[in-house]
Amino acid sequence: MIRILVFLAVVFALGLGFAWLADRPGDMVVTFGGYQYQVSLMVAAVAVTAVVAAVMIAWWLVKSIWNSPYTIARYFRVRQRDRGYQALSSGMIAAGAGDAALARKMNKQAAKLIRSETEPLIHLLDAQASLLEGDHDAAREKFERMLDDPEMRLLGLRGLYLEAERLGDRQAARHYAGRAAGIAPQLGWAIDSTLEEKTAAGDWDSALKLVDAQTATRQVDKEAASRRRAVLLTAKAEDLIDTDLAAAKAAALEANRLLPAFPPAAVIAAKALFRQNDIRKGAKILEAAWKAEPHPAVADQYIHARPGDAVLDRLARAQKLQSLRQNNVESSLAVARAALDAHEFKVAREAVEAAIRMQPREGAYLLLADIEEAETGDQGRVRQYLAMAVRAPRDPAWVADGFVSDRWAPVSPVTGRLDAFEWRAPVERLGQLIEQDAPEHPSLALPKGGETVPADDTVPAEIDAVVVEAEPVAVAGGDQAVPESDESPAPEREQEAEPARMPDDPGVDPVQEQPERRFRLF
Repeated sequence: MIRILVFLAVVFALGLGFAWLADRPGDMVVTFGGYQYQVSLMVAAVAVTAVVAAVMIAWWLVKSIWNSPYTIARYFRVRQRDRGYQALSSGMIAAGAGDAALARKMNKQAAKLIRSETEPLIHLLDAQASLLEGDHDAAREKFERMLDDPEMRLLGLRGLYLEAERLGDRQAARHYAGRAAGIAPQLGWAIDSTLEEKTAAGDWDSALKLVDAQTATRQVDKEAASRRRAVLLTAKAEDLIDTDLAAAKAAALEANRLLPAFPPAAVIAAKALFRQNDIRKGAKILEAAWKAEPHPAVADQYIHARPGDAVLDRLARAQKLQSLRQNNVESSLAVARAALDAHEFKVAREAVEAAIRMQPREGAYLLLADIEEAETGDQGRVRQYLAMAVRAPRDPAWVADGFVSDRWAPVSPVTGRLDAFEWRAPVERLGQLIEQDAPEHPSLALPKGGETVPADDTVPAEIDAVVVEAEPVAVAGGDQAVPESDESPAPEREQEAEPARMPDDPGVDPVQEQPERRFRLF
């Protein structure tokens, strides 16, 4: 568009010029070789213009003829290059589709039409074709030759990294990833693999530098980068807590600042502060973490902030936590544990029963069994609670790649992945209960006063139909206790003798209400 406007402007200017000459009559006299030539000014202007145009056309013709060999050669060279790029494109598509034969054919054709020194993609297509053909040794050689070319070095390192991963050589894979990360910190695969290497070796400072480099290149969002940094700082603080308290405190406080609701960071920060007798600040950190996400480790650290505290003081601290998050399972269990230590059995029992009403699970029933044993020593009831614990869902734990741990760790012991652990309930017990088609786990029963009653006020309708068989139990003397049959009429079941017990088993109180509802204990 601009060129058209310029052309029109030039034509308009020439027209104005010739019109101006035409409006001003005059003659032009030229004396040459003894002759005198006289023409009008307009004719002279047209003649000069024609001469200039003729000279320009003649120069263009001479130049075109002179450059014609180069022009013809360039035409064929461009045509050959276009054919080569078309073959290269077809070969890359074939390699992506898994067509090894077509990829190799197109690679040979592209290599003939394009020089590999000017087009590195030919080397990539050659390596991909070798991989598709199953010739991994040749592919590795091609990737290694790419390391000598600065333009292809990262591609060669990526190929060697993938080959090392395929062979299961983690050390070699991390070596290639480390070299790539040093050249280009923005490469996610290189940073992640190098992070695994650094964290596996416990080199937290180097890992933090890698995270900072990745953050600077904006390859990860701010929230993800902050979490990674908090996890690494927490791990560093845990390593230094016994050797360099000041450095551990600084790392832990920064981790807690980045992730205030991250329980491991809050716990290690409070632990460092408590060791420096800064009880108040450490308690505030734990209280903030507890409000955000109640966690048993936070409660344990908060309750035992002062090692010399009396058991009643620890109970008071547990009750303070409960006031911060009421109607919470972890709050009730923390109070129950502290009350059990203080031998406040009534408080402990009420707290754990409240926890079971909110969320029945294994740890709550085990704690109830401990309370029963400490308060009454009734072994029959203790065993019943233990049986309920076996059937109840498992307590939340730190889970990473199928590995369950009571303690948090910065990396997965299975895959080495950073920040793999999650605080949740393992699913194994839940899967077993579903396979056995069990009713909702023991919201079923809390034996209390000789009765077996549901945890809440109403009994689910499906429980009425659940009658569970018990496995035969060997008894001293050679006889076996025969379980009651589901098919026997109710009157006959009432008349059957009490099942045999172990000599030291005092048994449990008979069921007073709803005798037809019985539940699986073992």
